[in-house]
Amino acid sequence: MAPAPRIAVPADIDAAALRGFDPAAPLCAFAGETMGTTWQVQAALPAKANLAADDLQARIQVRLDGIVREMSHWEADSDLSRYNRAPAGSAAALPTDFATVMACALDIARHSDGAFDPAQGRLTDLWGLGPKPVQDAPNDSAINEALRLSGWHKLAFASETAMLHQLGGVWLDLSGIAKGYAADAVADLLGDLGLGHALVNIGGECAGRGMRPDGDPWWVDLESPPGLELPPLRVALHQLSVATSGDYLRGAHTLDPRSGRPAIHATTAVSVIHRRCMEADAWATALSVVELPDAQMLAIRHDLAARILLRSGAEWLSPALRAML
Repeated sequence: MAPAPRIAVPADIDAAALRGFDPAAPLCAFAGETMGTTWQVQAALPAKANLAADDLQARIQVRLDGIVREMSHWEADSDLSRYNRAPAGSAAALPTDFATVMACALDIARHSDGAFDPAQGRLTDLWGLGPKPVQDAPNDSAINEALRLSGWHKLAFASETAMLHQLGGVWLDLSGIAKGYAADAVADLLGDLGLGHALVNIGGECAGRGMRPDGDPWWVDLESPPGLELPPLRVALHQLSVATSGDYLRGAHTLDPRSGRPAIHATTAVSVIHRRCMEADAWATALSVVELPDAQMLAIRHDLAARILLRSGAEWLSPALRAML
C-alpha cells in the first residue's frame, strides 16, 4: 500500500483566494510549448469572463512567446542575446519583463552570495548547456577565462531607469528564473482576464491562484527522484508557487557559478514554495548549487519553505515548510 501523503498548507488563507469563486464554473485545460518544455493551465472559466477557449489559448501562448523574445539565450535575436553581443561601454533599456526578472535575479544573487548568478552565460555556453553543443568537458584554462568574464557583480543595472550596462563580454543566462517568472506572468494574465482561479505549470514550475471549482485548493505533489522511498508531500497552492531544481532528469546540468563547474554533491533535488514562482525558481537553483549545510543556512536565514532531497534518500525540511505540515 502506498504511504499516505503529507499535506502542506499555508498558515493563513489569503482573501484573494476566495474572491470571485464560482462552484459552477467549468474547469478548462490548455497546453502548449515554450522554453524548450511544455506548459499546462487549468482554469475555472466563469460565464461572465466571456472568453472563448481558443482565444484564451492564443493569449497565453502570445504572452509566453513575448517572454522568450526578451530573455531566451537560445534565440539569437532576443533582447538578452543582443545584450550579450553588445560592445563594452554600451547600455540597453530593458523591456518590462526583462527588467523585472533582472532586478529579482540580482537581489537573489546578492542574498545567496552568488550561488544564483544571472551573469553565468559564458559558463553555460562553455559547458554546452545552451544552443551550442560541446563534445568534451572544458579544461581549466577555458573555465578560468569564462569566470573572468562572468559574475553578477559585473552587472550595472539601474532599476529606476531599467538600464543595463555592458562592461564588456558579460553574458546573461536567466534559465534558472525565467520559467518561474513565466508561470507568474501567465497567472497574472489570467487574473487580468477575470480568471482568478487557475493553476499554471511551466516545465514543473507551478503557480496556483484561487481554488478549484469543487472547493479544493490546487494540490501539487513535490517532485521526487525515482527510487526514493518517501511519502508524497502534497502542497496546497493557495496563492502560492513551487519550483524544483534537480539533477535526476537531465544529469548534472546545474553549474556552480562560483567555481565554473557542475554542482555535484550530496543534494539531488530542491523544492521551494514561495508567493512568487520567479523567486521559488531562483532560490531552488541557488540551494541546489551549495552544499547541504549552506543550503540549510540560506533557507533558514531567508525563511524559505524548502525541501532538500539527498542522494542517500534522506530528506530535510526547512522550519518554514515544517510549519505548513
